[in-house]
Amino acid sequence: MGREERRGRGTRSVHVDELRLRSGVMDMAPESFADVEQACEYARELVERNRRMAEIGLALSSERRVNRIFELVVEEARRLTRADAGTLYIVTEDGKALEFVVMQNESMGLRMGGTSGNEITLPPVLLHGPDGAPNHGNVSSYVALTGQAVSIPDVYEAEGFDFTGTRAYDATTGFRSQSMLVIPMKNHEGEIIGVLQLLNARDRDGRVHDFDEAGLGFVAALASQAAVALTNAQLLRDLKRLLYSFIQSIASVIDAKSPYTRGHIDRVVKLTMLMAQSVNMQEHGVFKGVHFSEDELEEIKLAAWMHDVGKIVTPEHIVDKSSKLQTVVDRIELIRLRFALIGERMRAQSLERRLNLMAEGGSPPELESEERELDRSLAELREALAFVESCNGAGQYLSDESLKRLREMASRVYLHDGESRPWLTPDELENLSVRRGTLTDAERKTVENHAAVTREMLSQLPFPRRLAQVPRFAGHHHEKLDGSGYPDGITGKDLSLQARLLAIADIFEALTAKDRPYKKPMLLSQALRILGSMRDQGHIDPDLYELFVRERVYAPYALNELDESQIDEA
Repeated sequence: MGREERRGRGTRSVHVDELRLRSGVMDMAPESFADVEQACEYARELVERNRRMAEIGLALSSERRVNRIFELVVEEARRLTRADAGTLYIVTEDGKALEFVVMQNESMGLRMGGTSGNEITLPPVLLHGPDGAPNHGNVSSYVALTGQAVSIPDVYEAEGFDFTGTRAYDATTGFRSQSMLVIPMKNHEGEIIGVLQLLNARDRDGRVHDFDEAGLGFVAALASQAAVALTNAQLLRDLKRLLYSFIQSIASVIDAKSPYTRGHIDRVVKLTMLMAQSVNMQEHGVFKGVHFSEDELEEIKLAAWMHDVGKIVTPEHIVDKSSKLQTVVDRIELIRLRFALIGERMRAQSLERRLNLMAEGGSPPELESEERELDRSLAELREALAFVESCNGAGQYLSDESLKRLREMASRVYLHDGESRPWLTPDELENLSVRRGTLTDAERKTVENHAAVTREMLSQLPFPRRLAQVPRFAGHHHEKLDGSGYPDGITGKDLSLQARLLAIADIFEALTAKDRPYKKPMLLSQALRILGSMRDQGHIDPDLYELFVRERVYAPYALNELDESQIDEA
């Protein structure tokens, strides 16, 4: 059977690879039975174990939660062998130790690790000593290093392993450790990824006995199945981590394009998930029957993380446009220089006229009149520049009167090098004529294009079926119920609940953000009023708005993200 005695009585090390399988059942049946009933009972037990193995295989293959797989392994191994206790160790990522992940003890009512909520605080088992020598003194590290299964009839009589800790534990708890089975867990590449340790096999009457060889074979098969399932789950988990890390890296790059929007995406994610969780908690009203599954919540979260990825193609000077004349630099400086030049031209022309008057014998009153005219012209010029500077700001609405005055100024000219030039260029007039905000129609379309680019970029990614709607949700975060949104102008009947959630989160973050160059931080009450106005205009979902306000979904976000001076809503 591939058995070999190891360093003393009471211990046997079994090479699991050499255990022979016959039709999925370990070929370890006793050669004889006391009677027919005993043989039938043994056969029934093998059939039951085979049935359980099939069920376990299905359960392991369908389970994606790594912590639950950990628990299943220990639970089913204990059930197959009637073991009182079980511990599962996993090799740490650096390969230097065994980490406790699940501990169960039926007699003591102990369940730790896995999904139990009870954290295991025991230190990892080192696989090598300080000098680099393999740690063969600990039975679990020995199994992890050698790949050999170890079965011990009684740990108090075994030699060759250090069971000081086990005896100290027994002395403290009153538990009596006796039979032990330790099995390596190998993945599909033959690498040992963990160790399963079972303690105190019991018969039907509860008496502790050795782990029988048939049970050992079943546990070895279970460990092999579990290792494959665990490896698959870990690969999925690692791929998921990679995906989220990649997504968050892209999001940070988008945010970093502008010092004024850094953190925007992260804040939108927080708000969106607060709203989604609030929908799930509703037991009455329009959202009573609505419940986002775990996959759907992940889909919403990914859409929130990626909703602005299209801004990667939006020019930074448009994203950062804090004044109407800003491009790479604020062109108000060019206008100031131009007006200074116009002023100097006025002075030069006035001086020339005064010199001519003096040459022609002009009177002092005529000279004084010319000086007063110069002062009046310079004052008018200064006032005109102040007016242009006020129009360049983002905080004021441009009235019809102001727009008319800008156009009149743009029609005025000055001479430079014999060439007639306008006080304001056509492009400057176009930018200064923006009624509200800082963006021209062309720039606004450039910004709005990011939603279409977002959808196009995400549609090219091979999202799994359960996340297939991420591009649609992310691409529709600027759509409105009345069809006035972008990029598609769809109406409420075609707009998903997920996109509506994301839209409100995006708007609320933008309204309350304290780092925008084109506006002052908005009071919480004012932001809620604006959202209410958008509801009344048919822009955002009225039911989601009511939920947002009624359940105070915004409250935890406001406490964490807004300045204290902004929070005026009780």
